[in-house]
Amino acid sequence: MKRIEQLLWKLVVIQAICLLVAQWLVLYTKAPLYIGKVYEYEGVAKPEKTKTVETAVDR
Repeated sequence: MKRIEQLLWKLVVIQAICLLVAQWLVLYTKAPLYIGKVYEYEGVAKPEKTKTVETAVDR
């Protein structure tokens, strides 16, 4: 059990370091310029109005 606990603590520390590095990259480098384009590709940033066609079906 102690071996698993040590492994979990190592994983927590590694994840915390990765989080800090990622935050530093976003805040102090030009990385957000490249990351921000993902939203444009998915259409989240600029919602486009699509042409809608209403149809009526008689039964």
